[in-house]
Amino acid sequence: MDEMRWFIQAAKPFRGMTIRVVSERIDTHVYESNVLTRAFSDITGINVVHELTGEDDVIKKLQTQIQTGVNLYDAYINDSDLIGYHYRSGETVILSDYIEAEGKSVTLPTLDLDDFIGISFTEAPDGRVYQLPDQQFANLYWYRHDWFARPDLQKKFKAIYGYELGVPDNWSAYEDIAEFFTVHVKEIDGERVWGHMDYARTDPSLGWRMSDAWLSMAGAGDKGLPNGYPVDEWGIRVIGCQPAGASVKRGGAIDSPAAVYAVTKFVEWLDKYAPPEAKELNFTEAGEWVSKGNIAQQVFWYTAFTASLTDPDLPIVNEDGTPKWRMAPSPHGVYWDEGMKLGYQDAGSWTLLKNTPPMRRDAAWLYAQFVVSKSISLKKTLVGLTPIRESDIESPVMTERAPYLGGLVEFYRSRGRDVWTPTGTNVPDYARLSNYWWQFVSRAVEGKETVEDAMRQLASAMDAELQQIADESVLRCKPVLNEVESEAVWLKRDGSPKAKRNERPKGKTLSYEEAIRAWQ
Repeated sequence: MDEMRWFIQAAKPFRGMTIRVVSERIDTHVYESNVLTRAFSDITGINVVHELTGEDDVIKKLQTQIQTGVNLYDAYINDSDLIGYHYRSGETVILSDYIEAEGKSVTLPTLDLDDFIGISFTEAPDGRVYQLPDQQFANLYWYRHDWFARPDLQKKFKAIYGYELGVPDNWSAYEDIAEFFTVHVKEIDGERVWGHMDYARTDPSLGWRMSDAWLSMAGAGDKGLPNGYPVDEWGIRVIGCQPAGASVKRGGAIDSPAAVYAVTKFVEWLDKYAPPEAKELNFTEAGEWVSKGNIAQQVFWYTAFTASLTDPDLPIVNEDGTPKWRMAPSPHGVYWDEGMKLGYQDAGSWTLLKNTPPMRRDAAWLYAQFVVSKSISLKKTLVGLTPIRESDIESPVMTERAPYLGGLVEFYRSRGRDVWTPTGTNVPDYARLSNYWWQFVSRAVEGKETVEDAMRQLASAMDAELQQIADESVLRCKPVLNEVESEAVWLKRDGSPKAKRNERPKGKTLSYEEAIRAWQ
């Protein structure tokens, strides 16, 4: 109640205002838009239009406000993937400075930044906080635990592949399991089943599939958390804080053997083992597809869709409400080495722009803090299952819910959450560079180019854009590209880019209990 009394008092200068905020369309933000805006308005007298749209559109709107100076929205919730741009551009309010100075009177005394598990995602190399996490999700391996536990399927798998059916530790095992269900099992209880699920429509979200984690799970980057250094999970090399190139000939890894291996497996598994519809789906459409009950596994699946998979009427949920599925650590490719990040995790985060009028910015900041406040956060976590606070994760309520969430609570209570990380600060302008991924990878998916050609063209385009950013912008830590050198010379050096390895070692699996222990 003390927090609510504080909001009532702090909001008095802003009563009667209507503010506009925008976020992507996932369960957590639907709850905010449909329920929490009304509660906030009732308490504070500030009306909120909380608009929902696609993540790509959120970025475009944010870009437009920066470029035109027109105040389109008073606050944005965009992924922390943009941190490389926010700290370089000078266009974003530095929250850790703001709450100590001009925003002090409108900053909740119990905000408690240290309680946010993803606060490091929104910190720049200068140690300051640029965004406030609102919802957090990870990409984890998802599979049908009930099918994997069937003795008849275990016996059949071992007879064919020579090892146990279990959680895949490497991509060879994932591939074997995908083939097993799609080719050898084919039907369970009279229904066609598939050993792999993905999405690949020619759409911006196809690019996220690659840039979020596909290359890093294959092992394209360097060791070092959170993103690999000096070559990160995108395959961009930096010198200090300055991007130095994406292509192998400039010391990057986007067209390296590891990256080609990564995209080759993406296309191959899609063609051979996924349902035909997968090629026509985007991120949003594919997220809930596994709930249909005919998918055996997905190499990495967004936990933002967990809430939608807990409906007791679904064929993947038991009568007592416990799930027939589990989430576990994703398998890694042959270029992955110990000490590298293992997957993708991000926090949709509140972002304030400097060109928003101060009074509107302050009112929006109140709403942002309201929806992440300790009074609201636990209830929001239980609805959307995108936890942001340590205090929520460790609460007795989450312990009670854990058996019904398939491993989500175990993941967030483990050190595993530290090696699942977002796009790092090597990427100087996410909005400009992210468009290249889907445009070039789609050519390989559609068979218009070989994977090698598509990745080589992507690397060249990325280099050219980095140079353009360097020539045009006033960004600090702006790119300074390496001179071109022989690819063979770069591939002989230690670290990324890495020379070609044996890409088909023997498959290795773990029991669910062993896989979960890897998080401890």
